[in-house]
Amino acid sequence: MVVIHEAYGLNENIKDITRRFAENGYAALAVDLFTGRNRALCMARYMAGMLRGSVERAGISDLKIALGKLAAMPEVDPERIGAIGFCMGGGFAIAWACTDDRLKAIAPFYAANPKPIDAVSRLCPVVGSYPEKDFSSSAGRALDQALVRYKIDHDIKIYPGARHSFFNDRGRAFNKEAAEDSWTRTMAFFGRHLAPVGEKTKAK
Repeated sequence: MVVIHEAYGLNENIKDITRRFAENGYAALAVDLFTGRNRALCMARYMAGMLRGSVERAGISDLKIALGKLAAMPEVDPERIGAIGFCMGGGFAIAWACTDDRLKAIAPFYAANPKPIDAVSRLCPVVGSYPEKDFSSSAGRALDQALVRYKIDHDIKIYPGARHSFFNDRGRAFNKEAAEDSWTRTMAFFGRHLAPVGEKTKAK
């Protein structure tokens, strides 16, 4: 599992999420897209790519390299790799999966979509979680409609009353009910799409 941080960088919240995946039997790698770089310049480049909706935006190449390193580990099955991302990281997950078929399932949280939205026709299965009281809720609805149109397996849910960063239990917007439900949905979805063949059958 590749874990992609939001604009706050690789903080304790993202490390906690990565550990949660490890505790559930996943080989999990949290990517630091700011390491060794000027953070302000990186953010400017990443935000420009997000606003343009480019699927080949700055940062995608770093994620592809990270996936390659993860896939090369002897304990990892390269045919069963997914990604999860939050806000900026969720947008990265969607854009990246449009151009890299090594990803078998993704979980964007409060993420922006690529432009045009039809770029998602190339996506792997998606489990997405969006807060109702946030600009990203419209992106979640648009993604849901596009995935239906392209017959891509998905589970998109918009949480009433939730706000941006509702999954961050260290932040003021934390919403326990939405966070717990979205985690349960995400793990169940990944279980269906990333588990070994025999276990996938059981998960259904």
